[in-house]
Amino acid sequence: MFDDVDSGWEKRIVTPDIFLSRIEPGMSIFLGTGVAEPRTLVKWLTTSEMSNLTDLELVQIVSLGDAIAFRNTAHDHKYRLKTFFAGWLASDAITSGYVDMIPCRFSRIPRLVESGAIRVDVAFVQITPPDRAGYASLGVSVDVAKYAMERASIVVGEINSSVPRTMGNTFVHVDDFHYLVRATEPPIYFPRWPVDDVVDKVAANVASMVDDGSCISFYSGALFEALGRHLAHKRNLGVHTYFFTDPLMDLIKCGAVTNRKKNYFRDKSLTAYAQGTPELMKWLHRNPVVEFQGIDVVSDHLRISLNDKMIAILPARKVDLTGGIALHIGKGNVTPGPGQAQEFFAGAEHSRGGRTIFALPSRNLKGQANILLSVEDFPNQFTNRESLDLIITEYGIASMIGRTVRERAQALIDIAHPDDREELIRQAKNANILYADQIYLPDSGSLYPARLATTRTFKGGLTVRFRAIKPSDEEEMRKLFYRFSDNAVYYRYFSAIKSMPHRKMQEYVNVDYQRIMSIVGTIEESGTERLIAEGRYVRHHDRPFADVAFVVDENFQGRGIASFLFETLIRVARELGIEGFTADVIADNKAMLKVFEKAPFPIRAVMEYGIYNLNIPFEDADESITPGANSKK
Repeated sequence: MFDDVDSGWEKRIVTPDIFLSRIEPGMSIFLGTGVAEPRTLVKWLTTSEMSNLTDLELVQIVSLGDAIAFRNTAHDHKYRLKTFFAGWLASDAITSGYVDMIPCRFSRIPRLVESGAIRVDVAFVQITPPDRAGYASLGVSVDVAKYAMERASIVVGEINSSVPRTMGNTFVHVDDFHYLVRATEPPIYFPRWPVDDVVDKVAANVASMVDDGSCISFYSGALFEALGRHLAHKRNLGVHTYFFTDPLMDLIKCGAVTNRKKNYFRDKSLTAYAQGTPELMKWLHRNPVVEFQGIDVVSDHLRISLNDKMIAILPARKVDLTGGIALHIGKGNVTPGPGQAQEFFAGAEHSRGGRTIFALPSRNLKGQANILLSVEDFPNQFTNRESLDLIITEYGIASMIGRTVRERAQALIDIAHPDDREELIRQAKNANILYADQIYLPDSGSLYPARLATTRTFKGGLTVRFRAIKPSDEEEMRKLFYRFSDNAVYYRYFSAIKSMPHRKMQEYVNVDYQRIMSIVGTIEESGTERLIAEGRYVRHHDRPFADVAFVVDENFQGRGIASFLFETLIRVARELGIEGFTADVIADNKAMLKVFEKAPFPIRAVMEYGIYNLNIPFEDADESITPGANSKK
């Protein structure tokens, strides 16, 4: 694929018997990682009949290729593979006992190799053709190759002209190798991942939490394929990631990723590996915007945290109601294990403005629930409930920060598959996680109007997210109530209500969306979601009108939030066949009266006992009317 810069190295090419004969029984052989596996060397090693090639130990950081795939009982005595990664083909082999898994954080592996705790006698490494000065590139896998080469007494370089010459700490000299061979096997490529509607919705929800200027981490898989498309409109994103993939290439090409806001390796997308299509490999060739460094640099959580607004996006397999996470296993999984996840999780947690996200569909491909009462029977668990931030499915976003176990459970049930929620409520009650009197409206999940979710910026640069109310908003609505002054409570409820206990508030937040529509406005405050506004209408039983009311945190009034809620409720009501609004407003509530005056409809108002009874019929609307121009009071 890529032209040889100089052909002088060809004189140093040897046949496999030359170096294979030097390998002794019991030696430990380091293999290049992932898609940079030296496939020709592995093939020769695993198929050779030389008697000295026995009881060997192969060490590979991430196993995706032939070293894992080659399983023949007639050759079991030849070698045993050790890996630090339990994904892809390695999972089944580890479970079956054919491969040894070394649980370890990636950032610690270089020290283990350098100190000799992980013994390396021989190193098989894939490289590009050397240039005129004798320097070759490690290509798309840096990880710990240089440390392994320094420790090994036999270093063999497999020269593959289809490997891109990448930039960063990737260069090695031909004199660092005892032997050179020419590759006869192609590199490992990964096609683009197909994306279904469910995964696309999950990705859209994840993208909504990624602000301009954020720094992101990516892995392979359908979630990240879809996420790349949803991030294409963002600005000044940065990249700090284990794996560089095709979607990240797309984001750089479209201008969404610039790396201008990064504090660590500014202007560079930092990675240790790349995996993807031939198109990606060609694009990476001599591309200075992608910086390849060793995994001690890329996975160090302190260095990760230097990037402001670091977003660690991690795919999950299962989540339980207390926040327990089970990560993916098995063939097809090229995402991190607990150790690798912890490093980016910790980096994002300590980053200024950083977020951690676990994302998953509400059900798996077999239609089984992915949100459960407990994940204790699942392997590959991520055990850091105390620091969880966001969990996202196609049904929404659940915030974990600062929430009790009960509040977490309710938030997770709200983003579970609608057909699983009633059973989760029952199980949570039996486990004393939820109150015994917890309300559940069976149709609420399927009727939830997710389409209403939107974000708006108001006066003073205030960014507010709007969505329909959920049962898990109970605690935030309760807090909002207790922030009101006595006047505000009276304006909203027409009485001096002093308390809003669980019994009352859960009735308020569990709504029948066919009869009641409630839209809440939230802001992010110290990484948590704070509810600051609500607008709601309730259909009349005897006519096609609905009664409407609003409430806005007094610290955020006068910015247009109530007006936006009013406009949104009008639009929703008209779509659902409601013909007009009614409202009761205390005469001295001037702020609320101004909101109604902005309606593009004639308002009929009658004063009675100090209260304006407003009638706002939609059928008389003239869309060209200036808001409030025809209002009557």
